[in-house]
Amino acid sequence: MHSHDSRRLFLQGLASLAAVPLLAPACSRSQPPEGDGRSSAASTPGSASAAPAQGAPAAPAAKVKLALNWVPEPEFGGFYAARESGAFAKEGLDVEILGGGAGVPVVQMVAGGQVDFGLAGADEVLTARARGADVLPLFAVFQTSPQAIMTHASRGAKGIADVLKSGTLAIEPGLPYAAYLKKKYGFDKVKVVPYDGGVARFVADKDLSQQCFITAEPIAAKRKGSDPATFLVADEGFNPYVVVVITRAALWKENPERVRAFIRATREGWRAYLQDPSPANAVMAKLNTSMDAETFVAAAEAQRPLIETAEVKEKGLGVMTRERWETLAKQLVDLGVLEKVPPIDELLVAAL
Repeated sequence: MHSHDSRRLFLQGLASLAAVPLLAPACSRSQPPEGDGRSSAASTPGSASAAPAQGAPAAPAAKVKLALNWVPEPEFGGFYAARESGAFAKEGLDVEILGGGAGVPVVQMVAGGQVDFGLAGADEVLTARARGADVLPLFAVFQTSPQAIMTHASRGAKGIADVLKSGTLAIEPGLPYAAYLKKKYGFDKVKVVPYDGGVARFVADKDLSQQCFITAEPIAAKRKGSDPATFLVADEGFNPYVVVVITRAALWKENPERVRAFIRATREGWRAYLQDPSPANAVMAKLNTSMDAETFVAAAEAQRPLIETAEVKEKGLGVMTRERWETLAKQLVDLGVLEKVPPIDELLVAAL
């Protein structure tokens, strides 16, 4: 399991995105986040792309960088699977995966050309574009947001509305989903306290509820003997795509085939990960020693229905719709996050 205190800092970083100049250098780090020292070409020497056609010289693999917005965990499993299975190499790509963490400005890194691809939430993408960032969404891993409210099953709540009728709620109120819940239900009947990133206080206090990712904190709470019941914010009507692959518009214009190749390989990688997450989990476990093998398995299973929805089974992994983006943009305008709905067709010009 990742450090929940770090997750808290990460979420706070998202809440403060508007305060950071979008196209400014990544001043929080002197260098972009380091990769794991491996690349897709190096990891698959026997892949199909390594062997040139008879009589033709081998084309050098295109070196590209992918910046994660968190440390290696199952939510990124498909990208590691694409590398380990040779999917990236088959498309002629030598992909370096850069681990993320608290405060890593992925959107700015993509917009500024420090990396070719990055991962972000759909609300971040819309906010960034509203502020002039040169970014485009390509592929949405999570069709259902894993953001949720966790309470104790013993309280008997049937949904978030019940949770907000009493007790204490640990939440970061500056985040869009929190503002959405506050506007929909009000927080006047619940005591709001800062979210501390862990589950110790939750385990000790039966009247405490808290924000969570259903792939993280509930698993930790159960392993500590607690009885968490979780309710997805998506079920309340606020459901941004999460783990969205983004690139800069300039790259799409200059080399659309490279972008298409990256997404084809990403889709293949996620198919492989959903079929068998163990190879990629083993690689990520070496890079993220704070999460044990049992938690890797539990998190991969918990996220599966959020990725492989009925729409995905019909239209394919990574699908995005104009309607979903437009709905989210209107919600962000209603919450005061955006001034106006951006041109959605321009936003989705590279959606594959």
